[in-house]
Amino acid sequence: LFAVFIVIIHKKFASEGKATLKFPDLLLNLFISNAPPAQLIMFLKALFVKMTSSKASPKVSTRDKLLSVKQQGVQEISPLSSKDAQRVKAVMKSEGSNKRPREEENEVSSGPEKKVCIKSLANLTEEQKEVLEAVKNGANVFFTGSAGTGKSFLLQHLINCLRPDVTCATASTGSAACLIGGTTLHSFAGIGDGEGTIERCIQLARRPVSIQNWRRCKHLIIDEISMVESSYFQKLERVARELRSFDKPFGGIQLIVCGDFLQLPPVSKSKDKFCFMSDAWQSCRFRTFYLQQVHRQNDPTFISILNSVRLGNLKEDMVEALKNTETQIIEKKGVLATRLCCHTKEAKMINDSNLEKLTGESKTYSAVDEPPNASKTLDDCTPVESSLTLKVGAQVMLLKNVSVSQGLVNGARGVIIKFEKGAPVVEFLCGATYTVKWEKWTT
Repeated sequence: LFAVFIVIIHKKFASEGKATLKFPDLLLNLFISNAPPAQLIMFLKALFVKMTSSKASPKVSTRDKLLSVKQQGVQEISPLSSKDAQRVKAVMKSEGSNKRPREEENEVSSGPEKKVCIKSLANLTEEQKEVLEAVKNGANVFFTGSAGTGKSFLLQHLINCLRPDVTCATASTGSAACLIGGTTLHSFAGIGDGEGTIERCIQLARRPVSIQNWRRCKHLIIDEISMVESSYFQKLERVARELRSFDKPFGGIQLIVCGDFLQLPPVSKSKDKFCFMSDAWQSCRFRTFYLQQVHRQNDPTFISILNSVRLGNLKEDMVEALKNTETQIIEKKGVLATRLCCHTKEAKMINDSNLEKLTGESKTYSAVDEPPNASKTLDDCTPVESSLTLKVGAQVMLLKNVSVSQGLVNGARGVIIKFEKGAPVVEFLCGATYTVKWEKWTT
């Protein structure tokens, strides 16, 4: 046992399950990794409160402290009390009072700035707690609900409660993957668009990066499940069993999927296009939860409009109410809202038209394919085009994870602010500025 008087907390990567505790008196550094982020953050906050409140505690001699520690057994951090909170407020108030006096004579001081010393995890509703409990018990879970029922919030909470090294957070689209700090399902799986035979898919997934993904994964999270096609889901299940050499659904991986099947469906001409129509879905024996409590909106009229849109029963007065919002300014840091299109051709036409409207010199980047005769296959099996034309002011989206901690993930949106040594420099919505480099794509 050690008597701890000073601890320095390095928490920059706490959201990734990593932290460092430095004990100067003991010449000791404690490195924490692979911790469930939510639990680690709560531990660090509790430790901060306890150490800060000790500054306001009655002074005790070093001898008495050492003796008191010696008499005790190994303990956890004691629960936070109201006295701890009061002591922290007292310490922070005294620290705030040492600031330089204001120069303005007539300015009214509002007192020391209030700081949040500990912020508990937002309370889950009863229906969300049921989902969390099912996940903790190892069940395959599917939860759904209309807009604003807390699907994304709950999913992020689940991600934070699971071990980072064996949890793979994915989504069917780049933008959805960006929101949860994960990657696309296609990127994780390593089987391209899944159009080939099952043998071909298994062969593709045996590449080092992909096979490592499948073998280390114990919890596979899939957001926006509604856009995952039935045949693709079926192939994923077979690939997982094959690569993990374990004859159970998805090779024994726990599936945590969410989404709304009344939103965008998969792009497929098959009548059995939804993944819940597949044999693989049935074999997973999902526990299904339907979230009903709306959190995002308090306006019952707006909630009614959203539910009507979801069911395809939009009335004329609802259409007019939505049209009245078209003049609202939603641009942020020069990044425009992403426009959704039903077809790729329509999206390309709009993008090309907007690029043409920009003034300034354009720069075109062409892919170098190896072998050259595989260009068509590479175009079909990778999410990037063989040629890309850009200008300053162009709206862009990152298609590969660069730095998760900085928010530079697959699906991150930004705008080109300049070209530097021939490379585009992008300012992203997350606040990071990044000079885009050449990237390698394989099939």
